[in-house]
Amino acid sequence: MRFSVRINNDLPLALYPRLAQAAEEAGFDQLWVSDDLFLRSAWVILAAVAQATSRIQLGTGIVNPYTLHPAEMAMAAAALDELSGQRFNLGISAGAADFLRWIGIVQERPVAAVMETVTAIRQLLDGTAARPDGRFLRGWTEEAYLRFPSRRIPIYIGALSPAMLRAIGQVADGGLPLLFPPEHFETALRYIREGAARAGRSLDEIDIAACIWCSVAAERETAEAALRDKIAYYGHALSPLILERLGLTREDFAPIQRALHQERDPARARALVTPTMLRIGVVGTPAELIPRLEGLVARGARHLSFGPPLGPDPLEAIRVLGREVLPHFRTA
Repeated sequence: MRFSVRINNDLPLALYPRLAQAAEEAGFDQLWVSDDLFLRSAWVILAAVAQATSRIQLGTGIVNPYTLHPAEMAMAAAALDELSGQRFNLGISAGAADFLRWIGIVQERPVAAVMETVTAIRQLLDGTAARPDGRFLRGWTEEAYLRFPSRRIPIYIGALSPAMLRAIGQVADGGLPLLFPPEHFETALRYIREGAARAGRSLDEIDIAACIWCSVAAERETAEAALRDKIAYYGHALSPLILERLGLTREDFAPIQRALHQERDPARARALVTPTMLRIGVVGTPAELIPRLEGLVARGARHLSFGPPLGPDPLEAIRVLGREVLPHFRTA
C-alpha cells in the first residue's frame, strides 16, 4: 500500500516546507502540489519543498500543455528532479476547461494534447530530439533536445473523463484519477484497464493513486466546513461522469458560483453546498474516514491519495492521518 497527500497552491508559500516535512514524518510516500491559475506557482513551491525534505517523492498535480509548453515542462521537471535528488514525478493533464477560459484558451483535443505531450517529454528526458508531428504538437526541429542529462522521470496523468482515464492505461507510469465520490474508483479503474488492454499493458505496471478529497478534524462539523470551501470553488468544474454518479448537474452549482464570483460572498457560497455535494469527499473524524477508505481498498485501491482541503488545519490533518489512519491500512 502506498500513500500520498495532495495540496492546492492556495496557501502561504512559507507553509509548504512545513507541510512536506510533516508528510514525510507521517510516512507518506508522495506529495503533490496543484498549479491552478492565478495562485502560487507549483514549481516555486516544489523547489522550496525539495530543499526541506529528503525522502518523500514530489510531484505536480497537475500542469497542462495549454498554459505551459511541453518543452518548458520537460526543462522544469528535469531541473526539479536534479534539485530533489531524483524524487520528482511529473503529473500532467489537460487542466480545467472552465479555468482556461479565464485567459481565453479553448481546450481543443485534450486527450491528444496530453498523450502527445507525454511522448515528447519522454523523448526529451531520454536525451533525444523530440520531433512530434501530431494534432497538437508539430513543427519542432532537430534542435529540440535537452542540453543537460536527465533520467526518465515517471509521468502521471490526471483524469476525470473516460477518454483521459483510458490514456492513463495506454501511456502513463501512474494515474491521478479524481474520485468524486470515492466509490467512483470502480468506474475509473474499468476505463484505465481498457486503455491498458489496448496498449498490451498490465495494470501492475501503473501506479494508480485513488485520489480523494478529504477533510479530517476532531469534530465533524468543523471538517465539513473546510470541505464546503473546496466544493464551492471547484464543484462546477467536475466532469459530467462524476456529477451524474452523484445525482448532480452543473446547474446545481450555478447559485454557488454567483455567490462566490459575482457577489464575492464566500460564506453564502459555502452555505449553499448541499449534503449530496458533500459526498464528493471523505469527511469527518479519523474513525469516520476509515470505513469509506476500506471500501476503496476492497475495490482494489493500492495507493490512497488524500487531497484538499485535508482539514481546517492542513498541518494537523497530515499529522492525524499519519497517526490514526495510515497505520490502520499498513497493518491490514
